[in-house]
Amino acid sequence: MKCLRKSQIAAAVFAVFLSGPTLAQNAAQETSTDEFVPTVGQSGKDVIWVPTPQALVDKMLDMAKLQPEDLLVDLGSGDGRTVITAAKRGATARGIEYNPDMVALSRSAALREGVADKATFEQADIFESDFSEATVVTLFLLPRLNLKLQPTLLDMKPGTRVVSNSFTMGEWEPDETAEAEGCTNYCIAYKWTVPAKVEGKWKTPDGELELTQKYQFVEGTLRRGTEAVPVTEGRLDGPNIRFKAGDVEYQAKVSGEKMEGSDAGQSGWSATRAG
Repeated sequence: MKCLRKSQIAAAVFAVFLSGPTLAQNAAQETSTDEFVPTVGQSGKDVIWVPTPQALVDKMLDMAKLQPEDLLVDLGSGDGRTVITAAKRGATARGIEYNPDMVALSRSAALREGVADKATFEQADIFESDFSEATVVTLFLLPRLNLKLQPTLLDMKPGTRVVSNSFTMGEWEPDETAEAEGCTNYCIAYKWTVPAKVEGKWKTPDGELELTQKYQFVEGTLRRGTEAVPVTEGRLDGPNIRFKAGDVEYQAKVSGEKMEGSDAGQSGWSATRAG
């Protein structure tokens, strides 16, 4: 995968390259003499190429809770190891990579690994590509590129999992952080779950719910007649919302313009977006 400028990684890139056996290294050993062999630190469109350690690839897919029914898209797929590993787990996986030589290398590796039917690669610019159908997005990019992608990611279907190697998303706090064992460089992964969009006013059976939202966190006011109760501890996990209003805990699933769930443990609570 692609990551980091040359001036930012200097001594570290070779430690990554020499950090143990990986899928890409195994593939390189099997290549013919005229097949392209990538070099750690080679220039790319936005960043230079540094491979993600296989231990972190595995950790990232574990964090995403990748299932066979998932469609994973790897943005800046490099030598293809994340896509191929996902395909080996039974998922459909797609890599988007700007360097045509890396795309050809990845396709050859997928054939050798026996997953070419599930692991596909395309030569394209990630910022000009449509990956809205993905249920899992993986990436190893610089923070400024993550921030550039952030609006697109937040517009994806609620519940989509986004997992990043080493770099965060600015003010969008990760839901989970983990470190891979047996890894020496670039070993931390961050996971986000795309939240439903709930900011605004909602009509409830006995009043109105008004919410403000900052990524997966919500607050606001629940009005019942003349009573106004602050909304606290509000949080979204994909399409699922939970919050407290006074001593009452609410849980619901957001589906378009409607929430349906429970209050104080009793089912039947609902809200409909106003206006």
